[in-house]
Amino acid sequence: MSYSVSLSKLLEKIGAKEGSKLSVVSKGNTYTGRLMPHHDFSDGDVVVLKLSGGYNVGVRVYEDSVIKVLEQPVLSSKKGIVIERKEGLPNVVLISTGGTIASNADYRTGAVRPALSASELADMVPEAKEIVNISAKALLSIFSENMNVEHWQELAEAVAGEINNGADAVVILHGTDTMGYTAAALSFMLGNVPKPVVFVGAQRSPDRPSSDAPTNITAALRFCVKGGTAGVFVVMHDTLGDDSFAVHTGTRVRKMHTSRRDAFESINTVPVAVLNEKGEIRFAKEARPIASEKAAARTKMERSVILLQYYPGMDPSLFEGMMMKSKGIVISGTGLGHVSERMIPLIKKACDNGSVVVVTSQCLSGRTNLNVYDTGRDMLSAGAITVLDMLPETAYVKLMWALANSKNTEEAKRLMATPISEEMSDRRTVDV
Repeated sequence: MSYSVSLSKLLEKIGAKEGSKLSVVSKGNTYTGRLMPHHDFSDGDVVVLKLSGGYNVGVRVYEDSVIKVLEQPVLSSKKGIVIERKEGLPNVVLISTGGTIASNADYRTGAVRPALSASELADMVPEAKEIVNISAKALLSIFSENMNVEHWQELAEAVAGEINNGADAVVILHGTDTMGYTAAALSFMLGNVPKPVVFVGAQRSPDRPSSDAPTNITAALRFCVKGGTAGVFVVMHDTLGDDSFAVHTGTRVRKMHTSRRDAFESINTVPVAVLNEKGEIRFAKEARPIASEKAAARTKMERSVILLQYYPGMDPSLFEGMMMKSKGIVISGTGLGHVSERMIPLIKKACDNGSVVVVTSQCLSGRTNLNVYDTGRDMLSAGAITVLDMLPETAYVKLMWALANSKNTEEAKRLMATPISEEMSDRRTVDV
């Protein structure tokens, strides 16, 4: 549906274009914002404005409504500022992959899209020049739901290359929805990486005044400089405000809320550290120190791996074909890791067929244990293995890596049962 004839003529008469800043007076209320594109969900007499706070509002225009153009859109020709290199500051490479942190409003479609260049993202943090010598590169420009194995491999190779070319740290800008998967993948691919590799995202895009992108990037840079810690991490808001940021282990972090700033949590462990708004760091556990070795990326991944969540009434016949074609199967079971009795013969059939069946828990917190109940013991007898307190998505990523980097199925099982990147533990503290 397009604008009504009368509204189309009015907008044309006053020179209103998509992106124009308008004042709309309707039924005694005044609305000010940027004109968004009309779409099929809007009535012909409704204009959609993006308010200064970043939200959209639809305003119905009547015969007595008054619309004024306050400002025409200006096509920005801004280029990334050049940050002079300073002696003595660490060299940090900012790699952009897309996501909300690298997005803004598209006034052609009205959607949020991955758009900002890596240099524009560096410009968002002007204080960076006082912290690091920063260089920015746009490797990808996609939303994180479109990430796949090939992207993980490309990213791991790029990170290893930057470190071996002299980078003291690498900060990766990534969409939040699948950041945990990618952080886990790089944790296994990069192994004992000698420098900090920090993932950072945003829950609100940079075009919004309430965006958490600049503060998250700043916290990530400060951790790279002051943390003295090697490994793969995720740095995100620890509170709703801009006063605290958590550093999570790359294999232990999960997005636990759809939209809150503090959506990310460490599962079955405490965060590595917490930073405040001044950049002061408080470590919660020991971490591996920075080293001078070269980085190596072991990027082989077995793609024939599936992740299934058990549910009551799960019909084995619906999944038999899929499981029999898969070399690796991760099942997120109930409680301690259980499935129904009906599923156990299929698990045995898959194991007998050469598949590695790994059991985790959809409870997330706590450890799997198939030795407590008869069902669990039957699953073990069928050939399934457990991975203590590893997250289901981390187990999925690790199984892909383990199968591709093992000589046989038994070696892959041993790799799955052995902690490689702090992804599992048989002990818990009172904090978790």
